[in-house]
Amino acid sequence: MVGSKGCALSHPAPVFGTANMNPHWPRRGLYVITPDEPDTERLLSRVEPILHAGATWLQYRNKAADRSLKARQAKALQSLCSRYGAPFIINDDWRLAADLGADGAHLGRADGQIAAARAVLGPTAILGASCYDDLALAQAARAQGASYVAFGAFFVSPTKPDARSASPSLLRDSATLGLPRVAIGGITPDNARPLVAAGAELLAVISGVFDSPDPVAATRAYLACLDPA
Repeated sequence: MVGSKGCALSHPAPVFGTANMNPHWPRRGLYVITPDEPDTERLLSRVEPILHAGATWLQYRNKAADRSLKARQAKALQSLCSRYGAPFIINDDWRLAADLGADGAHLGRADGQIAAARAVLGPTAILGASCYDDLALAQAARAQGASYVAFGAFFVSPTKPDARSASPSLLRDSATLGLPRVAIGGITPDNARPLVAAGAELLAVISGVFDSPDPVAATRAYLACLDPA
């Protein structure tokens, strides 16, 4: 996941937050992001046990896929998430999210303005923005209509080894935004609890689950980190 531009708008944007998300969507839990998997059936077979084990949200991300494959995989994953009651988010492409009626989208630096996506997807769509190590980006994302903000990388990430490093203090400092805070970047069950203590409500992971020798056990271990100590 990558960050929103936070550019100034030509007119004031309405402020959206958790009140504008479907109230049934949980704002705390494990936010699993899919790996680049070209085989749709294999992708589904990897994701379903994770959802069954209790993964809270799912984001579809496949940087290697063309638009046709993305549409097919996203539609299949959307159906799977519906069966398990998990919000389904599409990375980068809010237009694809609109076409499919997905629960939301996560926008990056080059993925368009959150305000434009909000206008099309509606007030209850889940719209997220990664904000790296920058509180000002999070403030701008909220003003444009973001439903949640994501900070990271908090640790060295095998998915993005050159990602900017973020401090846990961002999670504390962003509490005043009133939005769910997502922590991402090299998070493992061994290092997650301090981030939760600092204010992370959602832990976002890719390799920590999908590269684990036992993805189901890894899912449960992450979820345990979110339980009160």
